[in-house]
Amino acid sequence: MRQRVGYAPGVYDMFHIGHLNILRHAKSQCDYLIAGVVSDEMCELAKGRPPIVPQAERLEIVRHISFVDEAILEVVPDKVQTWRTTPFDLIFKGDDWRGTAKGERLEREFAEVGVEVVYFPYTVHTSSTLLRRALSAVVAEQDRDVAGGLTA
Repeated sequence: MRQRVGYAPGVYDMFHIGHLNILRHAKSQCDYLIAGVVSDEMCELAKGRPPIVPQAERLEIVRHISFVDEAILEVVPDKVQTWRTTPFDLIFKGDDWRGTAKGERLEREFAEVGVEVVYFPYTVHTSSTLLRRALSAVVAEQDRDVAGGLTA
């Protein structure tokens, strides 16, 4: 029987339980799991801002997660192009992609090459976006305290 290879792309910025859950669930669906860590440049192109944690550190963190068999740096926006250089049978995405234009495009493109798109529940209560907002609020509060002459 042929080994099923899965691919779980993500920025994995400020690694949190949602990231761990995606990788855990992904590994339960395949024999060999590749995590694609989005490069700093690709993150900035896609999200309009750089990640908080640099790509080398994010790659090192993800590489050491027990569910991950291999971690690669994702440097192109086209997931099918990534598939051509690093073949896989399944690609895992958060269900916030399901039913969207980008999700439907992903499904069409991968159907043409025989790759199944598998959606996992998005972790609503914890996300890098929420963590980024919380950090921004703390920094803003500290800036106000410094400007007002208060020190910690």
